[in-house]
Amino acid sequence: MLDIRLPPKIEKRLSVLARATGRTMTFYAREAILEHLEDLEDVYLAERRLEDILAGRDHAIPLADVERSLGVED
Repeated sequence: MLDIRLPPKIEKRLSVLARATGRTMTFYAREAILEHLEDLEDVYLAERRLEDILAGRDHAIPLADVERSLGVED
């Protein structure tokens, strides 16, 4: 179960869309999450990884090393 608090303007837009199309607000909230979750994961997990690298908790692998290990070097 998920409880989402939205800014009033967004909630109003969602409500208008739901009424105009005969669908529920939940339907559109679910669609938005399914559509954008992968992008959010990419951004926030990449930011976390960069923070870890900059703080010395992790390290990056140079592209040349990755290409060499995959046998796709120039």
